[in-house]
Amino acid sequence: MRENEGRIVNPEVSVVFAPQEPPDAWAAAVFLAGPSPRAADVASWRPAAVAELRRRWRGPGRLVVFSPEPEDGWHGDYLGQVDWEERCLHLADEVVFYVPRDLDTLPGFTTNVEFGMWHASGRAVFGAPPDAPKNRYLLHHAVRAGMPVAEDLPGTLAAALERIGTGAVRSGGEREVPLLVWREPSFRHWYGAQRGAGNVLLGARLVWRLPVKDRPAAFWALSVRVRVAAEDRVKDGEVVLGRPDVSAVVLYRPGPTLDATEIVLVREFRAPGAAPDGFVHEPPGGSGPGAPPETALAEVAEETGLVLAADRLRPCGTRQVAATLSAHRAHVYAAEITDAELARLRAAGPHGVAADGEVTRVEITTYGELCRDGRADWSVLGMVSAALR
Repeated sequence: MRENEGRIVNPEVSVVFAPQEPPDAWAAAVFLAGPSPRAADVASWRPAAVAELRRRWRGPGRLVVFSPEPEDGWHGDYLGQVDWEERCLHLADEVVFYVPRDLDTLPGFTTNVEFGMWHASGRAVFGAPPDAPKNRYLLHHAVRAGMPVAEDLPGTLAAALERIGTGAVRSGGEREVPLLVWREPSFRHWYGAQRGAGNVLLGARLVWRLPVKDRPAAFWALSVRVRVAAEDRVKDGEVVLGRPDVSAVVLYRPGPTLDATEIVLVREFRAPGAAPDGFVHEPPGGSGPGAPPETALAEVAEETGLVLAADRLRPCGTRQVAATLSAHRAHVYAAEITDAELARLRAAGPHGVAADGEVTRVEITTYGELCRDGRADWSVLGMVSAALR
């Protein structure tokens, strides 16, 4: 940073005014949403915001600031302005809603609509002076949605930059993947596979996300446009779902034949289940913060009550579960159990984590029955077959 005629200049901060074209690459992008002056004698709050961002940004890499105020004055192209704002809102890693509302000079009616569209996006912050009128409803929903809130402009911008951190350099179509998804391991693995195949991400649009604890996009859905290198064509409109990987353990007791081998399943109600009884029937498993083997052992204990030593797990491999839709993978393990353990599991009552609404019940079946009765989905049948091969 350097001083230039009393102004702070940070060459790593670029301001893109409406309707200018965004640069080809950046580490982070911020959209300055809020009321805009419509008269020359009304001061804008955005120059102060840009100066504050220049002071605070430390990079490395470029911070792009989208300002919906044209640099050379209102250009009269209303639809062009709307399209530019929508595009750049989707490009932003953080949407800064600062609302110093004045009913005569800065009414902010459009801001109210934008706030309603973005307040639950996981990438918006809200700030307003305490005496600014007609912000109570916005503040209520900001708090309800878990948005960071502040009472002044520096605090609002600081909240946005705290979530951005140092950002991540993205170029081309990568710019359309916001940081909250870019940082997810499920996205990193999917995108690494695409790049490894020589494919190019030309565009993306985050259409859905579901936060879990401190992860704002643990579950996500992107609509993507990809250049397929092997076929020299562009595939558009594909949807990629992402979620944390799962670890599953196939518990089995060998029988005289493969069909007679006994398998331990967990029955649990999960809303997407479409088996005749409305339940999901699968090996014990789930997602967790630890390494896959640790998660596998923890899930077995949680869902069946059976405590296994780590050396009883036999890795069966890691594969994608539903490649036409979801990017997540299953880490599958097998463990041979004893007759005594099988008897305890037959007598076991409900398990699970009640606080999370999880109720699991152990089922004992055979491989032959599993193949015939249709209660388990194809991914479960594949996991069990891999474990018993």
